[in-house]
Parts: sequence; structure tokens; C-alpha cells
Amino acid sequence: MGKPTGFLEFERELPKKRSVEERLHDYSEIENAPDDSSSKQQAARCMDCGIPFCHNGCPLGNIIPEFNDAVYDENWALAYEILSSTNNFPEFTGRICPAPCESSCVLGINKPPVAIEYIEKAIIEKAFELNLVKPKMPKTRTGKKIAVVGSGPAGLAAAYQLNQAGHTVVLMERADKIGGLVRYGIPDFKLDKHVIDRRLAVMQEEGVQFRTNVNVGVDVKADELLDEFDAVLLTMGSTVPRDVKIDGRHLKGVHFAMEFLSQQNKRVAGINPEYDHRGAPYANGQIIAKGKHVVVIGGGDTGSDCVGTSSRHGAASVTQIELMPIPPKERDASTPWPNWPMMLRTSTSHEEGCDRHWSINTKEFVGDENGNLKELKIVDLDWQKDPATGRMQMKEVPGSERSIPCDLAFLAAGFLHPQQEGLLSDLELEFDERGNIKTNGYQSSSNEKVFAAGDCRRGQSLVVWAISEGREAARAIDEYLMGQSFLEAKSVSIFNPTFAHA
Repeated sequence: MGKPTGFLEFERELPKKRSVEERLHDYSEIENAPDDSSSKQQAARCMDCGIPFCHNGCPLGNIIPEFNDAVYDENWALAYEILSSTNNFPEFTGRICPAPCESSCVLGINKPPVAIEYIEKAIIEKAFELNLVKPKMPKTRTGKKIAVVGSGPAGLAAAYQLNQAGHTVVLMERADKIGGLVRYGIPDFKLDKHVIDRRLAVMQEEGVQFRTNVNVGVDVKADELLDEFDAVLLTMGSTVPRDVKIDGRHLKGVHFAMEFLSQQNKRVAGINPEYDHRGAPYANGQIIAKGKHVVVIGGGDTGSDCVGTSSRHGAASVTQIELMPIPPKERDASTPWPNWPMMLRTSTSHEEGCDRHWSINTKEFVGDENGNLKELKIVDLDWQKDPATGRMQMKEVPGSERSIPCDLAFLAAGFLHPQQEGLLSDLELEFDERGNIKTNGYQSSSNEKVFAAGDCRRGQSLVVWAISEGREAARAIDEYLMGQSFLEAKSVSIFNPTFAHA
């Protein structure tokens, strides 16, 4: 334990943010870089609990009290060694993870929890600064060749692990750059893309092969994939967005959120934004929010990213609407510690200016004579619990229907499942009741050479779950090919042994 009285002496502090006035004029990261003294002080708040519930809250099983102790001692090499033993990409989780570990922090029972996410970011940034992040070459090669299809966090984590096990790994991506949604979905003001590039440089030196602009299933057929590789891991994510199928959906100005976000990331990278991340031209051209009334439909992180990006474009107004009722401002009795609390969260994008509304249903997109979106017809909802089933049911509030100005509508209502047409159908894979790839563990239920991990297997989820899935799938593939695996398995909590595969 770094400082026995630290949790009594120090208050929780998060990274300092650049002012709203400054950051609205660029796409640089909002948070200032962590400094050593603040990191040490925050690490001192860790109580080194006898039963560290934060382990259970983290899907990766990060060894949190130990790296907190090392940070307090300013032993950055040890802190990095501990953190990297369970987390391949703390530079991702330290920026864009919602930190379920903090919701399970024991200190959080009656005080603000330890700033674990901030400490993770501090460790990895210090590790790069001190040149502790070096290529780690496999001692031997097994002669086995593995294809990983999809280069998001799940695919990258699996590729790293499998390469360390000595296998030859080829990571294929249909976009022009590696990174998946971290590259073309997460705005640069949350995660600068040099963070991805510096990690890819290390992995490439270690021997991982990257192939971009490869649409597997088209450029490389399913049978060619199975013939060339000893195992195939599918990590293409959940790519089919949930649509809002109401009147006026065809109007110009109604877009899926990811189309808008990926275009902007391309602009920041200096890449032609008239083409999507697969190289196909956008049907509706470039999406610019400047001077327009923007309505974001969906209250999650993707919607928040649309809010922040629209504000930077110079939108005339930005409104975000959500179907569900407003969550409680504090942890509710329905989600007690150490569970993840369903509560109201305000992102940095919301802080920059946004009109937020809950319990709103979208009725119709209204256009002008030229087919351009001009209004959105909405209605208030009344949510009540059904006494028979206990489930919440919604009813429209009579007389509440109205129209609001809307030149651009971004659909940010989540993703349903992976694209089933093409590669997955050609591989004759089975799907579960939600449309995701059906597996036994991580091995597909229909072809023993094919494995799946990440959102395409478990459904839309968090970056930390993607990394965990990639690591676990890599171990399953290693065991399949070699009969055993020395890759580190996720530690499973003794008080919740099913959590690892929840």
C-alpha cells in the first residue's frame, strides 16, 4: 500500500481539460497530459483492499492495487510491467474506457473512487516517454499461420498475443488504415490517432503483418482464407447500425452517425472525406454541420461524439434526444455497488453545449420541396412500470406532438450485429438469436478453424471488453493449434467466477 492514509488526505482529481473556448476550434485531445505528481497523489488514494473488487469490475482483470503502489513509489517500469501483463493497450482504455473498475472501487462506497483510468493513462504515457515500450520478439516460431479479420481493439489484442506465442499473424482490414472504430469512429479530440500509429509501429517490428484495403470475402474468398491459414479469427465488429424506420427516412440530411464521424476523422488525417473507410464514395457526399440545426437521435457515446463534432463544425444548434427516461443523477438502489451504475453522465461534448432531452420518440422526418430535411416531428413519452411483468412500458403523452428545426439528423441508436452477407455466409457460420456469430467459447459452432471475438461475437460493447475478448480468443486458438497455451489467461474473481464470460 503506497500511503495508508492517502484516501483520507487526498481528494479525487481528474485530468485537467482545455477550456471549451479553446478546444471547440480544433480536434486536439481535450485532456491535458498527466503529470507525475498528480498521478502519484491519485495512486496514493488506493487502499490496497484485501478483496480488490476493482479486479472484478475490470473485464481484463487488471492488477490495479499493485500498479497503483508502483506509481506511488515512482517505479514506472514496474507499473508498466504490471499493467501491460493484462492490458495490451492502456493508451486506449486510459482515454476512452468508461472505467467499470472505478464503479467497483471499494473506496467508492462512501467517497469518490480512485481515478484508475487516469492512472492507467499516466503509466502508459510515462512508459513511452521513458522508452519502456519496446518490441518484444517471440523466442521461436511455430510455423502456424493465422488470419485475423478486422483491426479494431479485439483484432489488435489477439494479433499481439498470437504473435507473442510464436505464430505468424496476418491482420486484414478493409479500410485504408488499421484501427477499426478506434481509427474511424472515435473522434480525435478523444483519442489522437498518433496513439494508434506508435503502437502499430511496435507491433509491426515484432512481426505482426498488416494488410489494409483488403475486403475479406471479396478480395480474399472464404475458401482461400481457410486454405491458406491454420486458423481464422473474425474480429470485424458489430457493423449493422440500428435504423429509425419512419416516414421521411429517405430525405437528404438523415445519416447514420458513423458516416458523419468517419468523414471527420478522415479530414483530420488529411484523407479525402468523399470516400468512406472502405474506399467507396459516400452516396450523399460530404456531411457538414456548419450553420445547421443538428438533432442526434440516441443518448449514448456515439451520439455524444456527434454532438462534439457538430459543435466543432459550427452548427447553429445541437439537440440530443433519447427514447429512454432520464437516468438518476446519483447511483440508484437498482444498481448498488459494486455494479455498474445506471446514472446520468455528462460528457465533455455535452459540456461544450447541447440541448438534451429524454423520453422522446421520433415520429417523422419532414422535408422541403427539394427533398431536404427541415424538421423533425417528435412526441413526449410516459414510462410506467407494468405491475404484472415489472417491465417499463412507454405511452405517448397526448397533445405533446410537435416539430423542431432539423437540417441534419444523426442516427446513433447503436449497432445490431455483424454484416452477415458475404464472408460470414460464405463460411457457413451459425448466428445466435441476436444475429452475432455463434461460438462455443470463442470457437465457431460450425467450423473448428474459425474463431470469433469482440462485438461480432458478444454484441456491441466496450473497448475494454474488446481487448479482453481478443486476448481470450488468442489463447483459445493457441490451445487449438498447439494442444496447450502459455498465454496468460484472464484472472477470474473467486466471488464472481462467471464474470469473465458474462
